[in-house]
Amino acid sequence: MAPRVLVSDELSETAVQIFRDRGVEVDYMPKLGKDKDALAAIIDQYDGLAIRSATKATEKLLSVATKLKVIGRAGIGVDNVDIPAASKKGVIVMNTPFGNSITTAEHAIAMMFAVARQLPEANASTQAGKWEKSRFMGVELFNKTLGVIGAGNIGGIVCNRAVGLHMKVVAYDPFLSDERAKTLGVQKVELEELLARADFITLHVPLTDKTRNILSAENLAKTKKGVRIINCARGGLIDEAALAAALKSGHVAGAALDVFEVEPATDSPLFNLPNVVCTPHLGAATTEAQENVALQVAEQMSDYLLTGAVSNALNMPNVTAEEAAVMGPWIKLASHLGAFIGQMTEEPIKAINILYDGTVAGMNLAALNSAVIAGVLKTQNPDVNLVSAPIVAKDKGIQISTTRQDKTGTFDAYIKVTMVTESRERSVAGTCFSDGKPRFIQIKGINIDAEIGAHMLYTTNEDVPGIIGLLGMTMSKNNVNIANFTLGREGIGKQAIAILYLDQAIDPKVLETLESTGMFQQVKALQFEVA
Repeated sequence: MAPRVLVSDELSETAVQIFRDRGVEVDYMPKLGKDKDALAAIIDQYDGLAIRSATKATEKLLSVATKLKVIGRAGIGVDNVDIPAASKKGVIVMNTPFGNSITTAEHAIAMMFAVARQLPEANASTQAGKWEKSRFMGVELFNKTLGVIGAGNIGGIVCNRAVGLHMKVVAYDPFLSDERAKTLGVQKVELEELLARADFITLHVPLTDKTRNILSAENLAKTKKGVRIINCARGGLIDEAALAAALKSGHVAGAALDVFEVEPATDSPLFNLPNVVCTPHLGAATTEAQENVALQVAEQMSDYLLTGAVSNALNMPNVTAEEAAVMGPWIKLASHLGAFIGQMTEEPIKAINILYDGTVAGMNLAALNSAVIAGVLKTQNPDVNLVSAPIVAKDKGIQISTTRQDKTGTFDAYIKVTMVTESRERSVAGTCFSDGKPRFIQIKGINIDAEIGAHMLYTTNEDVPGIIGLLGMTMSKNNVNIANFTLGREGIGKQAIAILYLDQAIDPKVLETLESTGMFQQVKALQFEVA
């Protein structure tokens, strides 16, 4: 059955057609996002939800979205999505951080010109029939120092444009490498130095606990007298009352803001002050940007629903289409290894240690880790998936560790999972053969070669004669067909294991029959998702 997507906000017809062309059923209801009750009434019918800013994907909505696998936000901001709630529900949240980058950067540059030359006020004065040429004395951008707070995607474009305007650019960004700064043609500095040197300051960082009020009253006091400030990033980065006070005192010569702490902004201490330029969050408001983000979100959601490729996800490791094709068998193996561990213990798990050997060590380990953890936890909670698994594990206090190593043995690659409880450690290892089928290759340190099926029987015993016959005869008497039979042992007369791949689920009474013989230390029926 084709996946089904609901578009609950305005999205271009071209984007909607992308879903259809890719084989995804789509219902286009652009007004529905504003009616939360109507949306909640039908959301359980959809695998995907494509939105802009009007739809609010709250915890309440997510609680009734029983089929939902992915939310795609056409744009960069996801303030209207409860990401923690989505993660716990196993719903991927994607945005489109690059579709409006140029548009937003250009708006910041335009706002810088506007505040440098007082263009809005000069326009209003002239159109009012005045000719106040001497009143509107501006400043050049040429040879001025621009301080860029946040030199990521959008900030990097602003740096590039400012260098082209022959400005001196200094940038503060804890994640900016020396190599990247050199490529951009900017000087990397600490925030204190940027505040002291900049003639213009522009902000391009997300709103977090660390960046909230990054231009506080204290930091505004550290700026050069006559500085001009531009914010086209997020409201809340500037203390608006403190900025208003600095403008009134003359310490700050001008400000241009596209975003506000409270939006829609119908009132602000910055309104009606001289040389303050305000726009209603227009950073991404160009025809090109709106079309780009819409097309991008349609492609991303289609890729995930049809191929498993994940891009621009905020709560799951990204997996490219190429990675998804190569990693598919390994993700299945990781899930099977986790499922084995999860079904073999009833004790609280303290830690899961995952070893990647050989070529698999160079793959996307974050996605593989999620598959292992999901496999472990599904035994207790069938709703756990790749998205929610790491969060659930963290909530349970399970420590996850990962080790990579070069090829060490017979196999080109393998994964080994070790589970740690209060009383024991249990390990299982597996690999993928050239046919793409996952196989167990070691359990409890005993080498085996076991094909993985939906229904399996696992036994441990002392290595003595008669075990094979006993297992075969018991299955035959109970009309259970054996598809494959694998044995392994530590040595003659020592610990031995058997894994039977069965054609159907085994009746608990058969397990009781085997246990009653006294020949087995452990008898366990196992199930795996092999489709």
